[in-house]
Amino acid sequence: MHLAVGPLRADGYHELNTVYHAISLFDELTARAGDTLALTMEGEGAGTLALDETNLIIRAARALAARARVPAHARLHLRKTIPLAAGLAGGSADAAATLLACDLLWGTGMSREELAEVGATLGSDVPFLLHGGTALGTGHGESVSPILARPTTWHWVVALADGGLSTPEVYGKLDALRDSPFPPKALSDADDLMSALRQRDPAVLGAALGNDLQPAAIALRPALSEVLEAGREAGALASLVSGSGPTCVFLAADAKDAERIAAALDAAGVCREAVTARGPMPGARVT
Repeated sequence: MHLAVGPLRADGYHELNTVYHAISLFDELTARAGDTLALTMEGEGAGTLALDETNLIIRAARALAARARVPAHARLHLRKTIPLAAGLAGGSADAAATLLACDLLWGTGMSREELAEVGATLGSDVPFLLHGGTALGTGHGESVSPILARPTTWHWVVALADGGLSTPEVYGKLDALRDSPFPPKALSDADDLMSALRQRDPAVLGAALGNDLQPAAIALRPALSEVLEAGREAGALASLVSGSGPTCVFLAADAKDAERIAAALDAAGVCREAVTARGPMPGARVT
C-alpha cells in the first residue's frame, strides 16, 4: 500500500516507512515429524527454488530450533502458488508459516510476538506475515504496529509476471536513480494513507497508494509501464508495482469491478495471469 524508502543505513538496510496489507494469495506448508530436516515442494518454482540451507523455510526451522533448543527435525512440504521473486513476500510468508507450524510440531509454546522476534532475524517482512491484517512497518520493516480502522474489505487485481526481479538489484537501482541529476520524487510518511483507510472509500485510498521502488523496478523492466497503463485504462482506481516487483497490483471499487479489470488485463496480454484478491487477511494460520 505504501513503501517509503529512506537512505541506506550502516547495517546495509534501508530505513523504511511502510504500510503492509495481507491479501488472499497464499502458499500452504505441511509439517510432520521426522528424523532429520527435509523440505519438498510442488507448484510455482518447483525445480527452480532451492530446497537446501539457503531456503527461508529451512532457515526458519533452524532458527526456531536454535531459539527453543530442540532438534531441528521435521518433514516439511510446500505447496506454492505465490510466484518467486514477485514482490509479494512469498518467501517471507513461507518462513512465517514454518515458524508457526514447527512451533506446534515441536511444542515450543512460543507466542506470536516471540515467533516474530525469530522472524525478524530472517527477513523484514516475516514479523508482519505472522500477524497479517494491515500494519505500519518501520526500521527496515521488522517493527510492526497494527493499524486500527473500521473493518473494510478492499478488492485488488494482481498481475503476475513471467520471471522475477532481484530485490537487492531494485534497491540498488533506486539508490542509483536518487544519485542521478533527475531523481524520482520520494514518498513522505504514511499519514495520508492511514487517514484514507479510516475513510473506507476506495477512491480515496487509491489516491494515497505509493511505492518508492516503482521507478527502479520500471527502469529494470520497462514493460511494467505497459502493465500499469493497461490497468488504468481498464478503470482501476490505482495501479502500482508491488514491493520490488515485477508483480503489479490494482485497486478496484468492488469484487465485480475487480473481475472486470482482471479480464481486461488478461485480454490485453500484458501479464502472465491476472487474478483477483481481497484484503486484509490474517497472517500465517493453522488449518
